[in-house]
Amino acid sequence: MNNNVFRLINQFSGRCSPMDFLMILISNRIRYVYIFVLIFLWFRNDSYKKVFSIAVKSMGIVLIINTLIKLFHFKPRPFLNHRVGILIPSKMDSSFPSKHTLLAFAISTSIFLYDRVLGSIMWILSILTGFSRIWVGHHYPSDIIGSAFIATMTSIILDKISQNVQKAPII
Repeated sequence: MNNNVFRLINQFSGRCSPMDFLMILISNRIRYVYIFVLIFLWFRNDSYKKVFSIAVKSMGIVLIINTLIKLFHFKPRPFLNHRVGILIPSKMDSSFPSKHTLLAFAISTSIFLYDRVLGSIMWILSILTGFSRIWVGHHYPSDIIGSAFIATMTSIILDKISQNVQKAPII
């Protein structure tokens, strides 16, 4: 099923130049939107500095998780095993998890937990990021879903830990 859903999405790759351009743009450049939003949060006020802090910590943890998973598990990228439309060059490392998607969802979820409107917009961008990674031929849908789950859970757990630390009595 994973390969079937991948083919369903990726079959349109290379057939519609405007859509290909958009998917390449999202896949390669959306990170600058996330950086801009994080900088915006840092300069907004003290409550948003907490969101910034949790988002950055979440990013660090998911990068460690990414490294650990890739040390012990190798999943070939779709273009290594199948003839697929590949729009941009890619590394030959493991397909799971998708670092782009991990980072996007780590930031989005951290923001969503404090600001539903901005967080929802960021979540839509995260979903588009994952979708674009399938479109350009770099990841399977399970890579994207797994990455979104790992990053979302990491951000939620960090938020809960942060809340419990703030509630702890000072001795």
